[in-house]
Amino acid sequence: MKILLLGKDGQVGWELQRALAPLGELRALGRVDADFTDPESLRAVVRAFAPDVIVNAAAYTAVDKAEADAAMAHNVNAVSPGVLAEEAAAGNAWLVHYSTDYVFDGTKEGAWVETDAVNPLSVYGRTKYDGEQRIAASGARHLILRTSWVFAPRGGNFAKTMLRLAKERETLNVVADQHGAPTGAELLADVTALALHRIAAPGLDAQHLSGVYHLAAAGATTWHAYAQHVLAQAQSHGAVLKAGPDAVQPIAASAFPTPAARPANSRLDCSKFSTNFGVSLPDWRHHVNRLIAELSAQGNL
Repeated sequence: MKILLLGKDGQVGWELQRALAPLGELRALGRVDADFTDPESLRAVVRAFAPDVIVNAAAYTAVDKAEADAAMAHNVNAVSPGVLAEEAAAGNAWLVHYSTDYVFDGTKEGAWVETDAVNPLSVYGRTKYDGEQRIAASGARHLILRTSWVFAPRGGNFAKTMLRLAKERETLNVVADQHGAPTGAELLADVTALALHRIAAPGLDAQHLSGVYHLAAAGATTWHAYAQHVLAQAQSHGAVLKAGPDAVQPIAASAFPTPAARPANSRLDCSKFSTNFGVSLPDWRHHVNRLIAELSAQGNL
């Protein structure tokens, strides 16, 4: 299997380099080699390698900045994935593409399923959904994987921010009326590799597996409870904090306005992916706990 990975230096892309390497010949490219701000330039990148699978982990993810930078977000999140899908279709390759809970408006009571109507509240959400539509229209075999609240040891994330602030402040105010599942980049990479292994199984006509899937850790929490869990885990590893779990105060999202609106309910029903690919998704705490343990081992708590 020849795999072309784009966005290799991001949180998910970095983990994908590890997870996809055992599957075959892997070519991993970053911004220098694959410019998503110039979508048409990506055609030559794909044709030069002629992959069996394109895995697109590149995205414009600065949610608030996108509100004032819509053209750039549109090129990276919509037009470029559409180009990749056209090239995948032309070369009879699969395209794996990561999307987001932000395609929904967050008003549903229960967990979102793939067939629920989308209604993105932000430029980021709209451009990501536009990318989904372009992929579907291309005719390429594809896995569009919508996920939520992604984190990794590499780069910045909510958990690291909470740990830093807890060392500086006596109390923390954290939003308590937005719900979702923190999802580790490591988990996304590993299950992507498992899905590709399934698709490549000898004798399997995998066409029926093409489509949109929700993919996130099991369970759900709020940013407030997430912060409390992170701080409790850190203390269990010996971290000295000014603000412990009990010092995290719940606030409403309306008290912390941002340029881009966030969905209040980002819970994703992932049963379709679990059933089709035979994967059991672990509780969100599993990879969060691993993150804290890894930061402790590195002396970064």
